[in-house]
Amino acid sequence: MSQSDDATKGVRISRTTDEGSVVTDDVLAVEEPLEIRLAYRGDYGVPLSRGISITMRTPGDDEALAAGFLATEGLVQSLGDLEDITVDVAKDTSGLGLSPNLVRIALKEGVEADIEQLSRHVFTSSSCGVCGKATLDALVSRGLTPIKGDGFSINSDRLRRLPQKLLERQQTFAETGGLHATALVDSKGEIIDLSEDVGRHNAMDKLLGRGFLAGDWPLAHCLVLVSGRASFELVQKALVAGVPMLASVGAPSSLAVELADSFGMTLVGFLSSKRFNVYCNPQRLTA
Repeated sequence: MSQSDDATKGVRISRTTDEGSVVTDDVLAVEEPLEIRLAYRGDYGVPLSRGISITMRTPGDDEALAAGFLATEGLVQSLGDLEDITVDVAKDTSGLGLSPNLVRIALKEGVEADIEQLSRHVFTSSSCGVCGKATLDALVSRGLTPIKGDGFSINSDRLRRLPQKLLERQQTFAETGGLHATALVDSKGEIIDLSEDVGRHNAMDKLLGRGFLAGDWPLAHCLVLVSGRASFELVQKALVAGVPMLASVGAPSSLAVELADSFGMTLVGFLSSKRFNVYCNPQRLTA
Protein backbone atom coordinates (compact mmCIF):
# COMPACT_ATOMS: atom_id res chain seq x y z
CA MET A 1 0.00 0.00 0.00
CA SER A 2 1.24 3.48 -0.81
CA GLN A 3 -0.27 6.79 0.19
CA SER A 4 1.00 10.28 -0.57
CA ASP A 5 2.32 12.48 2.24
CA ASP A 6 -0.17 15.02 0.89
CA ALA A 7 -3.13 12.81 1.86
CA THR A 8 -3.75 14.68 5.12
CA LYS A 9 -3.75 18.32 6.20
CA GLY A 10 -3.57 19.78 9.67
CA VAL A 11 -6.06 22.49 10.69
CA ARG A 12 -6.95 24.48 13.80
CA ILE A 13 -10.51 24.01 14.98
CA SER A 14 -12.80 24.94 17.83
CA ARG A 15 -14.12 21.76 19.47
CA THR A 16 -17.27 22.08 21.55
CA THR A 17 -18.49 19.57 24.14
CA ASP A 18 -20.89 19.77 27.07
CA GLU A 19 -17.93 21.07 29.08
CA GLY A 20 -17.34 24.03 26.78
CA SER A 21 -15.17 24.96 23.77
CA VAL A 22 -11.45 24.59 23.20
CA VAL A 23 -9.15 25.48 20.29
CA THR A 24 -7.16 22.43 19.17
CA ASP A 25 -5.50 20.73 16.20
CA ASP A 26 -7.28 18.34 13.85
CA VAL A 27 -6.38 16.37 10.71
CA LEU A 28 -8.43 16.34 7.49
CA ALA A 29 -8.32 14.06 4.46
CA VAL A 30 -7.13 16.06 1.45
CA GLU A 31 -9.44 16.28 -1.56
CA GLU A 32 -8.04 17.66 -4.83
CA PRO A 33 -8.99 17.40 -8.52
CA LEU A 34 -7.16 15.13 -10.94
CA GLU A 35 -7.53 15.28 -14.70
CA ILE A 36 -6.95 12.10 -16.69
CA ARG A 37 -5.83 12.82 -20.26
CA LEU A 38 -5.43 10.21 -22.98
CA ALA A 39 -2.89 10.48 -25.82
CA TYR A 40 -3.55 8.27 -28.86
CA ARG A 41 -3.51 8.25 -32.64
CA GLY A 42 -6.67 9.00 -34.55
CA ASP A 43 -7.50 8.65 -38.23
CA TYR A 44 -4.47 8.57 -40.53
CA GLY A 45 -2.18 8.31 -37.52
CA VAL A 46 -2.79 11.88 -36.35
CA PRO A 47 -1.62 12.34 -32.71
CA LEU A 48 -4.50 13.33 -30.45
CA SER A 49 -4.82 14.21 -26.79
CA ARG A 50 -8.12 14.37 -24.96
CA GLY A 51 -9.20 14.85 -21.37
CA ILE A 52 -11.51 11.99 -20.43
CA SER A 53 -12.14 12.53 -16.72
CA ILE A 54 -11.76 14.98 -13.87
CA THR A 55 -12.24 13.38 -10.48
CA MET A 56 -11.92 14.65 -6.91
CA ARG A 57 -9.48 12.36 -5.17
CA THR A 58 -6.99 12.01 -2.32
CA PRO A 59 -3.47 12.65 -3.73
CA GLY A 60 -1.32 9.56 -4.15
CA ASP A 61 -1.26 6.58 -6.52
CA ASP A 62 -2.43 8.81 -9.36
CA GLU A 63 -0.89 6.54 -12.00
CA ALA A 64 -2.75 3.54 -10.60
CA LEU A 65 -5.99 5.52 -10.35
CA ALA A 66 -5.76 6.56 -14.00
CA ALA A 67 -4.84 3.06 -15.19
CA GLY A 68 -7.61 1.51 -13.11
CA PHE A 69 -10.13 3.96 -14.53
CA LEU A 70 -9.12 3.19 -18.13
CA ALA A 71 -9.18 -0.57 -17.52
CA THR A 72 -12.51 -0.71 -15.68
CA GLU A 73 -14.12 1.57 -18.25
CA GLY A 74 -12.99 -0.78 -21.03
CA LEU A 75 -10.70 1.69 -22.81
CA VAL A 76 -7.66 -0.60 -22.44
CA GLN A 77 -7.52 -4.37 -22.18
CA SER A 78 -3.99 -5.14 -21.00
CA LEU A 79 -0.79 -3.53 -19.79
CA GLY A 80 0.59 -3.92 -23.31
CA ASP A 81 -1.85 -1.26 -24.53
CA LEU A 82 0.01 1.45 -22.60
CA GLU A 83 3.02 3.31 -23.93
CA ASP A 84 3.67 5.67 -21.04
CA ILE A 85 2.13 7.30 -17.95
CA THR A 86 3.27 10.72 -16.71
CA VAL A 87 2.06 12.84 -13.81
CA ASP A 88 2.26 16.65 -13.92
CA VAL A 89 1.26 19.23 -11.34
CA ALA A 90 -0.74 21.91 -13.11
CA LYS A 91 -0.30 25.58 -12.26
CA ASP A 92 -3.18 27.21 -10.44
CA THR A 93 -4.63 29.81 -12.79
CA SER A 94 -7.93 30.16 -10.93
CA GLY A 95 -6.56 31.64 -7.72
CA LEU A 96 -8.75 29.19 -5.81
CA GLY A 97 -6.21 26.44 -5.29
CA LEU A 98 -8.27 23.98 -7.30
CA SER A 99 -6.22 23.60 -10.47
CA PRO A 100 -6.06 19.86 -11.14
CA ASN A 101 -3.06 17.64 -11.19
CA LEU A 102 -2.76 15.90 -14.53
CA VAL A 103 -2.10 12.28 -15.48
CA ARG A 104 -1.28 11.67 -19.14
CA ILE A 105 -1.59 8.13 -20.44
CA ALA A 106 -0.21 7.45 -23.91
CA LEU A 107 -1.51 4.42 -25.80
CA LYS A 108 0.76 2.38 -28.02
CA GLU A 109 0.48 2.89 -31.74
CA GLY A 110 -2.24 0.70 -33.18
CA VAL A 111 -4.34 0.63 -29.99
CA GLU A 112 -7.76 2.03 -30.73
CA ALA A 113 -9.52 4.07 -28.07
CA ASP A 114 -13.31 4.27 -28.17
CA ILE A 115 -13.48 7.60 -26.35
CA GLU A 116 -17.11 8.13 -27.32
CA GLN A 117 -18.21 5.15 -25.22
CA LEU A 118 -17.59 7.24 -22.10
CA SER A 119 -20.33 9.63 -23.17
CA ARG A 120 -22.59 6.68 -23.96
CA HIS A 121 -22.37 5.10 -20.50
CA VAL A 122 -25.89 4.87 -19.14
CA PHE A 123 -24.78 3.15 -15.97
CA THR A 124 -22.12 5.43 -14.44
CA SER A 125 -24.48 7.34 -12.15
CA SER A 126 -26.60 5.82 -9.40
CA SER A 127 -29.16 8.56 -10.01
CA CYS A 128 -29.45 8.18 -13.78
CA GLY A 129 -32.86 6.54 -13.54
CA VAL A 130 -32.14 3.97 -16.25
CA CYS A 131 -33.67 0.56 -15.73
CA GLY A 132 -31.63 -2.45 -14.68
CA LYS A 133 -32.06 -4.27 -17.99
CA ALA A 134 -30.59 -1.34 -19.92
CA THR A 135 -27.51 -1.22 -17.70
CA LEU A 136 -26.91 -4.97 -17.97
CA ASP A 137 -27.39 -4.92 -21.73
CA ALA A 138 -24.88 -2.05 -21.97
CA LEU A 139 -22.26 -4.07 -20.12
CA VAL A 140 -22.84 -7.12 -22.30
CA SER A 141 -22.42 -4.95 -25.40
CA ARG A 142 -19.05 -3.85 -24.01
CA GLY A 143 -17.93 -7.46 -23.91
CA LEU A 144 -18.25 -8.19 -20.18
CA THR A 145 -18.68 -11.94 -19.65
CA PRO A 146 -19.70 -14.03 -16.60
CA ILE A 147 -17.02 -15.19 -14.20
CA LYS A 148 -16.44 -18.93 -14.61
CA GLY A 149 -13.92 -21.46 -13.36
CA ASP A 150 -12.11 -19.09 -11.00
CA GLY A 151 -11.77 -21.70 -8.23
CA PHE A 152 -11.82 -19.05 -5.48
CA SER A 153 -13.31 -19.85 -2.06
CA ILE A 154 -12.98 -18.52 1.48
CA ASN A 155 -13.93 -19.77 4.93
CA SER A 156 -16.81 -17.94 6.64
CA ASP A 157 -14.80 -17.39 9.84
CA ARG A 158 -11.98 -15.78 7.88
CA LEU A 159 -14.49 -13.58 6.10
CA ARG A 160 -15.94 -12.27 9.37
CA ARG A 161 -12.48 -11.24 10.59
CA LEU A 162 -11.90 -8.98 7.58
CA PRO A 163 -13.60 -5.75 8.76
CA GLN A 164 -11.31 -5.55 11.80
CA LYS A 165 -8.25 -6.34 9.69
CA LEU A 166 -9.29 -3.62 7.25
CA LEU A 167 -9.74 -1.07 10.02
CA GLU A 168 -6.30 -1.89 11.45
CA ARG A 169 -4.73 -1.18 8.05
CA GLN A 170 -6.55 2.11 7.40
CA GLN A 171 -3.82 4.47 8.53
CA THR A 172 -5.20 7.66 6.99
CA PHE A 173 -8.78 6.85 8.05
CA ALA A 174 -7.54 6.50 11.63
CA GLU A 175 -6.12 10.02 11.40
CA THR A 176 -9.03 11.70 9.63
CA GLY A 177 -12.16 9.52 9.74
CA GLY A 178 -12.82 10.72 6.18
CA LEU A 179 -11.70 8.05 3.72
CA HIS A 180 -13.14 5.00 2.02
CA ALA A 181 -11.05 1.84 1.77
CA THR A 182 -10.90 -1.00 -0.75
CA ALA A 183 -8.78 -4.11 -0.22
CA LEU A 184 -7.69 -7.22 -2.09
CA VAL A 185 -7.99 -10.35 0.06
CA ASP A 186 -6.70 -13.85 -0.65
CA SER A 187 -8.44 -17.14 0.13
CA LYS A 188 -6.65 -17.34 3.50
CA GLY A 189 -8.28 -14.11 4.60
CA GLU A 190 -5.09 -12.04 4.35
CA ILE A 191 -5.13 -8.51 2.95
CA ILE A 192 -2.83 -8.40 -0.08
CA ASP A 193 -3.22 -4.72 -0.91
CA LEU A 194 -5.29 -1.74 0.22
CA SER A 195 -6.18 1.72 -1.09
CA GLU A 196 -7.82 4.68 0.63
CA ASP A 197 -9.47 7.69 -0.98
CA VAL A 198 -12.17 10.29 -0.34
CA GLY A 199 -14.08 8.70 -3.26
CA ARG A 200 -15.08 5.04 -3.05
CA HIS A 201 -14.76 4.63 -6.82
CA ASN A 202 -11.29 6.20 -6.71
CA ALA A 203 -10.20 3.78 -3.97
CA MET A 204 -11.38 0.93 -6.21
CA ASP A 205 -9.61 2.31 -9.30
CA LYS A 206 -6.35 2.75 -7.37
CA LEU A 207 -6.47 -0.80 -6.05
CA LEU A 208 -7.38 -2.43 -9.37
CA GLY A 209 -5.03 -0.11 -11.26
CA ARG A 210 -2.05 -1.30 -9.25
CA GLY A 211 -2.86 -4.87 -10.21
CA PHE A 212 -3.26 -3.83 -13.85
CA LEU A 213 0.10 -2.03 -13.92
CA ALA A 214 1.78 -5.01 -12.25
CA GLY A 215 0.41 -7.36 -14.92
CA ASP A 216 -1.75 -9.13 -12.33
CA TRP A 217 -4.91 -9.14 -14.44
CA PRO A 218 -7.54 -10.50 -14.26
CA LEU A 219 -7.72 -10.69 -10.47
CA ALA A 220 -9.44 -14.07 -10.25
CA HIS A 221 -7.49 -15.26 -7.21
CA CYS A 222 -8.93 -12.89 -4.60
CA LEU A 223 -11.97 -11.03 -3.32
CA VAL A 224 -12.47 -7.29 -3.00
CA LEU A 225 -13.53 -5.82 0.34
CA VAL A 226 -15.04 -2.32 0.54
CA SER A 227 -15.49 -0.27 3.70
CA GLY A 228 -18.87 1.18 2.74
CA ARG A 229 -21.83 0.05 0.69
CA ALA A 230 -21.71 -2.07 -2.45
CA SER A 231 -22.90 0.11 -5.33
CA PHE A 232 -23.53 -0.89 -8.93
CA GLU A 233 -20.42 1.01 -10.02
CA LEU A 234 -18.11 -0.83 -7.60
CA VAL A 235 -19.48 -4.23 -8.62
CA GLN A 236 -19.07 -3.30 -12.30
CA LYS A 237 -15.43 -2.29 -11.83
CA ALA A 238 -14.64 -5.47 -9.90
CA LEU A 239 -16.31 -7.60 -12.58
CA VAL A 240 -14.25 -6.00 -15.35
CA ALA A 241 -11.16 -6.91 -13.32
CA GLY A 242 -12.34 -10.53 -13.11
CA VAL A 243 -12.85 -10.44 -9.32
CA PRO A 244 -15.09 -13.40 -8.34
CA MET A 245 -16.33 -12.06 -5.00
CA LEU A 246 -17.08 -8.66 -3.46
CA ALA A 247 -17.78 -8.13 0.25
CA SER A 248 -18.99 -4.87 1.76
CA VAL A 249 -19.29 -3.63 5.31
CA GLY A 250 -22.47 -1.82 4.29
CA ALA A 251 -25.53 -2.64 2.25
CA PRO A 252 -25.67 -3.45 -1.46
CA SER A 253 -28.07 -1.73 -3.81
CA SER A 254 -30.69 -3.75 -5.68
CA LEU A 255 -28.96 -3.16 -9.02
CA ALA A 256 -25.60 -4.20 -7.55
CA VAL A 257 -27.15 -7.53 -6.55
CA GLU A 258 -28.74 -7.96 -9.96
CA LEU A 259 -25.44 -7.22 -11.70
CA ALA A 260 -23.40 -9.57 -9.50
CA ASP A 261 -25.91 -12.37 -9.88
CA SER A 262 -26.12 -11.97 -13.65
CA PHE A 263 -22.34 -12.23 -14.09
CA GLY A 264 -21.60 -14.96 -11.54
CA MET A 265 -20.03 -12.86 -8.78
CA THR A 266 -20.53 -13.73 -5.10
CA LEU A 267 -21.84 -10.63 -3.29
CA VAL A 268 -21.71 -10.25 0.51
CA GLY A 269 -23.13 -7.34 2.48
CA PHE A 270 -23.37 -6.14 6.09
CA LEU A 271 -20.12 -7.94 6.85
CA SER A 272 -19.08 -7.82 10.51
CA SER A 273 -17.45 -10.04 13.11
CA LYS A 274 -20.85 -11.45 14.01
CA ARG A 275 -22.77 -11.76 10.75
CA PHE A 276 -23.01 -11.22 7.01
CA ASN A 277 -25.57 -11.62 4.24
CA VAL A 278 -24.92 -13.50 1.01
CA TYR A 279 -27.00 -12.07 -1.82
CA CYS A 280 -26.01 -14.33 -4.70
CA ASN A 281 -23.68 -17.14 -5.78
CA PRO A 282 -22.83 -18.54 -2.31
CA GLN A 283 -20.74 -21.42 -3.68
CA ARG A 284 -17.46 -19.61 -2.95
CA LEU A 285 -18.13 -19.63 0.82
CA THR A 286 -17.14 -22.64 2.93
CA ALA A 287 -18.41 -23.37 6.44
